[in-house]
Amino acid sequence: MKMGLSTSSMRRRGCLYGIVLVLIPCTVLIVVIGTDYTSEQSMSQRMAEFQMRMQYLESMYRTKQEDVAILSQYLRLAALNGASIFGSGTGSTDGANVSLANLDLLEGLSPDSRSLIRNVTSTSRLAESLKLPTAFHFLPHLLDDSASLQPSYIESKKRQGVSIVLGIPTVKRDKQSYLVETIDNLIANMDEEEQNDTMIVVYVGETDLDYVKLVAHQIRTRFASYIESGFLEIIAPAASYYPNMNNLRQTLNDSQERVRWRSKQNLDFAFLMAYAQPKGAFYLQLEDDILTKKGFVTIMKNFALEKTAKKEHANWFVLDFCQLGFIGKMFKSADLPWLITFFQMFFNDKPVDWLLYHLIYTKVCSVEKDGKSCKQEMSKLWIHYKPSLFQHIGTQSSLRGKVQKLKDKQFGKIPNFHPHRNPPAVVRTGIQPYKSYTLQKAYSGDSFFWGLMPQPGDLIEFKFKQPTTVRRYLFRSGNFEQPSDRFYNTTVEVLPASGNGSAISAALPFNVTKDGFLVVGSFNNYGIADGVIDPKIGKLKELRLHVNSDSQNWVILREIYLQSNSVR
Repeated sequence: MKMGLSTSSMRRRGCLYGIVLVLIPCTVLIVVIGTDYTSEQSMSQRMAEFQMRMQYLESMYRTKQEDVAILSQYLRLAALNGASIFGSGTGSTDGANVSLANLDLLEGLSPDSRSLIRNVTSTSRLAESLKLPTAFHFLPHLLDDSASLQPSYIESKKRQGVSIVLGIPTVKRDKQSYLVETIDNLIANMDEEEQNDTMIVVYVGETDLDYVKLVAHQIRTRFASYIESGFLEIIAPAASYYPNMNNLRQTLNDSQERVRWRSKQNLDFAFLMAYAQPKGAFYLQLEDDILTKKGFVTIMKNFALEKTAKKEHANWFVLDFCQLGFIGKMFKSADLPWLITFFQMFFNDKPVDWLLYHLIYTKVCSVEKDGKSCKQEMSKLWIHYKPSLFQHIGTQSSLRGKVQKLKDKQFGKIPNFHPHRNPPAVVRTGIQPYKSYTLQKAYSGDSFFWGLMPQPGDLIEFKFKQPTTVRRYLFRSGNFEQPSDRFYNTTVEVLPASGNGSAISAALPFNVTKDGFLVVGSFNNYGIADGVIDPKIGKLKELRLHVNSDSQNWVILREIYLQSNSVR
């Protein structure tokens, strides 16, 4: 005897799913509004922020609505055929799972919806209904592998609901990679509040899983705490996400290699945007070789809310925080489906920045009006912020052989050092300084230290004028103009004021030098030494950097930060 559900039961179950999917976004919206209502922003900006949040939540709700619409088709089918959504319980093959012919309907669903549909039992096909184009019509190769739209690699804590998601696509380069430096610069220019309302998604656009894992390891080694907090995520696409790149149409009279490069870039951006869309209200497209300015997150968010609050700019499509290529382009997450679909449709035809221009042109320009009128209308949707917040620093493009020396003139001068207030100390070194770039100026925050080639045994010493508790140290060597002028094989050592280095070393896992210094850290492969001083060490009499091998380069120390109780 079959244990199927009645038609009315299945209808009640379908309604229940619909109610749940409606209530969740509404509940989140109430929480968001209740939280933001007490902020100190102006009323217009608060209203603009509510509007942005509502658009974001509405886009998430539409996704759930789509699931409900598809589910309702299967529930109606099950009802018409007297089948149970939980199976017949008889072991009969008459109630087989959903046929492969309808598999494309499942790809866009949430895991819960897919699981439910796979348990629907029926031998009949769905009633005829209108089917709109999907990504599979523009990229039919995706149907060849059910996992083509699933990341092949992912590190995520499933963080959602932030204001801005920063997307960083990266690929393998023949020469120097700036990825770690770029992430480091982004984090350094955010305060804690900004980090709590933001997240970074790094998209490794390579199908070689060993290489993807290598990049992930480098990021994890440097930014482990940020991955654990959910602030930083890493993803990579499945190999089947890409079509046969050797069968692309040759367009714009470009070489086949260039066509492959720009076509892949379009697909990479589409994947990254689709992944990031549900995670925040805004999405910002970056590259893996950029610098930014302090407080850029707050500047961008305030600018977005300011423009949204103004009637003439409320429907903006892109906010442009950099004049180069596709760097620093910010979108409402609710608008990303327009861009993603456009990239999918024309990925083989034009570069990504051209497609953005053509999309906006198509939205507002008319063949019956002149170019001046078109430009005015486009400026309402594509709004530029000055001065630029991002600067391109790489010279070697991901396209083999292409040299990219373009700089955004509106960004201003790239800072060569980062000043800090450090505890009073006498500083000295045996490394000869170049011109006026002395260690004393670097320590006081007036400039950076630039010295001739370090030798084994060279020291950079910071002797505190009185015993000092140092909680954290940070040293950054090299800079973006001279990236090789950094410390190699150099340790960070401290001398306890108690003079009991050997006794402390016996209790804590530190090596001790012949003159009683504890080795508490070292410079990594990126020329950075960053660590926390164990409180059990107590107050320090001195902290020093100890060079342990020859260097073929000069050395730049662009940042010195000793966090102590005496300096706030």
